[in-house]
Amino acid sequence: MFSYFNQYFNNFKGFSKEIWILALVTFINRAGTMVLPFLSKYLKEDLDFSYSEVGWIMVSFGAGSMIGSWIGGKLSDTVGFYKVMIFSLLTSGFLLIFLQFVTNFMGLCIAMFFVMIIADMFRPAMFVSLGAYAKPENRTRALTLVRLAVNLGFAAGPALGGLIIMKLGYAGLFWIDGITCIIAIAIFAYFVKEKKKSVYLDNKHTGEILTPSIFKDKPYWVFLWVSFGSAILFFQLFTTLPIYHHEKYQWTEFQTGMLMSMNGFLVFLIEMPLVTYYSRKKTENRRLILIGVLLIWLSFVALLFDVSSMSLIISMLLVTIGEMYLFPFANSFAMGQAPKGSEGRYMALYTMTFSLAHIFSAKIGLDITKMFGYYNNWLFMSVLGLLTLLLSFYLKRLNLPKNV
Repeated sequence: MFSYFNQYFNNFKGFSKEIWILALVTFINRAGTMVLPFLSKYLKEDLDFSYSEVGWIMVSFGAGSMIGSWIGGKLSDTVGFYKVMIFSLLTSGFLLIFLQFVTNFMGLCIAMFFVMIIADMFRPAMFVSLGAYAKPENRTRALTLVRLAVNLGFAAGPALGGLIIMKLGYAGLFWIDGITCIIAIAIFAYFVKEKKKSVYLDNKHTGEILTPSIFKDKPYWVFLWVSFGSAILFFQLFTTLPIYHHEKYQWTEFQTGMLMSMNGFLVFLIEMPLVTYYSRKKTENRRLILIGVLLIWLSFVALLFDVSSMSLIISMLLVTIGEMYLFPFANSFAMGQAPKGSEGRYMALYTMTFSLAHIFSAKIGLDITKMFGYYNNWLFMSVLGLLTLLLSFYLKRLNLPKNV
């Protein structure tokens, strides 16, 4: 047992101080982000909006996120990632506190749109910062470390959030979410100094322009479609599934939070050793992306055979293992494709696929559920997963360097 833990902790060696601070800040921020897993439930059950209204509010959420990601990426390439990160997290902290006081449909659509523009400027800037503070040989592991911080925070957040809802109501979540954003960026600004350029950005292709324009990079666009399709499936965890838990099995917010916490703890325990293992073997990122898409697709196939609450656990286990294969190596692929000086724009488009997926995942999932029921929504997602899997095969067959 001791040797296992010793080997596990060896996977975390070799990171700079800045990477550890980024991970800590991400954990603090994510542990406080308790609103997202319960947002659809909050809108449906607490504010008594219809499925269609919930869907449109989530569309506003995704649209703001998409625009914010693009702006954040562009600004990261011009004014620098450091300033973008501080502005985004500090301002969004205050806006999230304010959001609880908006309770009408149109007001929430507008408020959610602008809050997410500011909040999601952070994501591409954070990815670029990892390229600046991590050595190239540690880049995938650094991305994984930050993802682990996200998942560890996410493991604690939903369970605690469920308890807070039961005791204090939803208002407490908005306060905690906003305050933790402010605390997180204060820690970052104090301990991490601005670094405009990095000698580690692309040692292997220093100064090389991999493509004349991001819009002519065919493999990257195929990859973006794979990311988009898999993200639509993944975001069902935050939209239709929490409502499904309650309506079919009468689960409480705490039970839903505990299931999501299982996801976070498993990722925390397994993902870093998994990434270290494949990084040492120099396995193609595209092969691991393919495995991840396959497992996430199977998680929705499992829901088609939902005869007991055990199906929810099996589905969550499949999507958990799938995300451990998909997201770290998809992040690494995206960063590896970016020419020097265009990292912000590349990562902006990558994060925008998730923002766009928020729009389609919420709207399509909730509308199909309203008109045709949950089973037909799982059927639609299974077909979409199969198409994404076929696209992953195509990406795997494209002629790219062996380690990409």
